[in-house]
Amino acid sequence: MSKDNSKDAVLVYSTQQGRICPDCGNPKKKCVCQRQKLIPRGDGIVRISRETKGRKGKGVTIITGIPLDHQSLRKLAKRLKQKCGAGGTLKEGIIEIQGDHRDLLAEELEKQGYSVKRSGG
Repeated sequence: MSKDNSKDAVLVYSTQQGRICPDCGNPKKKCVCQRQKLIPRGDGIVRISRETKGRKGKGVTIITGIPLDHQSLRKLAKRLKQKCGAGGTLKEGIIEIQGDHRDLLAEELEKQGYSVKRSGG
């Protein structure tokens, strides 16, 4: 690498700290970028749908449009999974809960003050 390009180089891994965040330069465990993710903007309506695509016919309940930051969304997903007694995940601001729990989740989110709409079939 020439000296001209060395200032554009980004540290990706360090043997002392492990993986490094390319945005803030901190170790991944102490990354401040993850905490500062912006709250997604939407129309204020939480949408609940059921999806089977790419899951070998097994259905999951998809919840989108919740205007919370990443940490709060993780906590909400955990509570909803416990309420349903099912597993699930949080991917890119979308909560996925295994099984068809649309009615139960819609009722629970309405209790929490969200405007809920069932979408899809």
